[in-house]
Amino acid sequence: MPVEHDEEHFEGRLGHALHDLGDRFEADRTALADAGRARGRRLRLRRRAAVAGGAAGIALIGVGGALLVPWGGTPAPRPSGSDVAQQPSGTPTATPVTGSRLIEALEGLLPEGEFSAQEARGTDEGPMLPPYVRLVFDDGKGPAAVAVGLDRIEPGSDRARETTDCPDKALVPHDSCVTDRLPDGSLLKLFQGYEYPDRRADTKLWSADLLTPTGQHISLSEWNAAAEKDAPISRPTPPLSTAGLKELVTAQVWRTVVDSLPENPKKPTTAATQDDATGEPGTEAVLGTLRPLLPENVDVVDKGSDYTYLVLDDGKGRSYVQIDVQHGMGDVADELFGGGSETLPDGTKVAFRESGGDKGVAGAVMWTVDTLRTDGFRVVVSALNAGTQHGAPTRKAPALTKDQLREIALSPEWDRYR
Repeated sequence: MPVEHDEEHFEGRLGHALHDLGDRFEADRTALADAGRARGRRLRLRRRAAVAGGAAGIALIGVGGALLVPWGGTPAPRPSGSDVAQQPSGTPTATPVTGSRLIEALEGLLPEGEFSAQEARGTDEGPMLPPYVRLVFDDGKGPAAVAVGLDRIEPGSDRARETTDCPDKALVPHDSCVTDRLPDGSLLKLFQGYEYPDRRADTKLWSADLLTPTGQHISLSEWNAAAEKDAPISRPTPPLSTAGLKELVTAQVWRTVVDSLPENPKKPTTAATQDDATGEPGTEAVLGTLRPLLPENVDVVDKGSDYTYLVLDDGKGRSYVQIDVQHGMGDVADELFGGGSETLPDGTKVAFRESGGDKGVAGAVMWTVDTLRTDGFRVVVSALNAGTQHGAPTRKAPALTKDQLREIALSPEWDRYR
């Protein structure tokens, strides 16, 4: 799936985590990814950045990986390390919480068992290094990696929604995902999925994300292996049930630690948020324009609700088709349209790209037609020879031909959004 990162927010925070967490998702193989690295300031594209991480968007840290790098600024007062669990939320003190205290807290909240490979970073290591704790837990049924990350998210922001919304199954395969509002107004997301979207290994990732009304964010993750990547499966499932995940992630100790984190001095202004929210057409509008442009011999068997994609079937197998419509992309024309691209008489630039789809999927073929009008208005459409962006091929070639993709991308119907 193409990924577009917000340069000012996601590349500084989520981008670091996605890079360190490894290859959950390969983000550089289509034109949409190119544009994301160049611009990526729009609300709908930022949503994709969160889903791009798939499970990485749910688990902010991984065993052996790094946490998100928070904003800079002057450190806020910190909670006492003597008894963090007893302090009321929202009442930070000047005493930092050490990594050893975080390890004690996590071990005390887990069921009876053996612990090893403990690692933590407390709030005493500087404002640029957010706290986390991770370890290997064995309840007698096999070792399992368990990790907790602590952060603050601006309530009502795009990232807050991305954190608590369940991902689209067509983009991030999973067995279960629910989001509930707790009595205190907090949002809790419980997710059961997989470390690798393409299932090249059967490592399971179960997680819980808690976001409180004041922006405290606690991310808990567990695996059915001693590490999230490159470790053999050691048990059928991770050790904690969804009830166990909920109990652990809602423990008061974590909220107290988050209260010590500094406020973000770079909160987006209301005007900037409104500009992002209104800068691009919505999903329904884009898909409503796309459907009449499809050839008559294909049926639409699925569509995105938050993401602009359709799944087509012409009787020869399912084919995933994604489209994006963007404004103000003229300043990156040279990056998107290099050698081999075409310029039409009216000045519109056209490029065709072929890639292999997601990493590790044998036989995957993705065709992309990218277009840029002279006013910076861009329409890019891709088709894959599989029913999902991460699935195994269901046919030899995409359901739409290269000429059909070109015709769709150049259609004057898109002018309504210019």
